[in-house]
Amino acid sequence: MRRAVSYRFHFLATAAAVMLVAGGMSDARAQQITSREGIALQNQIQQLNQQIGQLQAAGGNITATPAPTSGGGQSGDLVAQLLDRVSALEAQNREMRGQLDQLTNQVQQQNATMSKQISDMQFAAQNGGGGAAAAPAAAAGGDTPAAPAAPTPAKPRTAADLLQAGQSALRGGDYATAQSDAQQALKSAKSAQGKMDAQFLLAQSMAGQKQYRDSAVAYYDAYNRAPHSPRAQEALLGVSASMLALGDKHSACEALAKLHMEFPQPSPRVKTAAASFKTRAACH
Repeated sequence: MRRAVSYRFHFLATAAAVMLVAGGMSDARAQQITSREGIALQNQIQQLNQQIGQLQAAGGNITATPAPTSGGGQSGDLVAQLLDRVSALEAQNREMRGQLDQLTNQVQQQNATMSKQISDMQFAAQNGGGGAAAAPAAAAGGDTPAAPAAPTPAKPRTAADLLQAGQSALRGGDYATAQSDAQQALKSAKSAQGKMDAQFLLAQSMAGQKQYRDSAVAYYDAYNRAPHSPRAQEALLGVSASMLALGDKHSACEALAKLHMEFPQPSPRVKTAAASFKTRAACH
């Protein structure tokens, strides 16, 4: 019976300490505010545990119903005092938990308000911010500001503009932009040569992105669009280069053979590159 009572006191004190620590960890800001009170309560609980330990060591004077002896009466009074202190600590802990909950709600409300303000600012920035800028201007100057002018529609780019921009992107290594410009130029080009140039740029941009199978098809399509144009020999050379990159030496040699047959006297640059590709592919 003495052990049951002692364990009960120890359990109440320990439970109060656990609830205090758990409540203190719920919010960092609230923990800073209540750190002194928490330390004081922990010290009190520690002292209480020490006193309970002393009572347990003392042994046979603690009973569920204190004996009417002088020593038993003193132990009973001490037990009652300890129980009162545990109840007081639990009440303080509940009060601190209430304060923590209140602070947590305030932080959540402030975060929600801040998030809404950020969203409003982003919306205003995406839509020109005209309304947000007009109010301070009116308050400062006293005059109603003129309505912002409507943005001038962008002039549609021609196929020539798209080709020029795409070639500039290709030289800068921006192959994705070059591919996009080439595809748009291919749709808007009117002449066969314009479409051939756009298709050739498309093939170059794909080769730059190491999409060699697609670039080989695009190069051959460029050749078919204008097989007698000066760029047609470069398109066949591009087919051979793409096949070499894929490791298909047989197809690379076939493209070089067609290049030699269609253009017996190619440009010096194409001739030099074709000889190099023929060696790499071990063409017969």
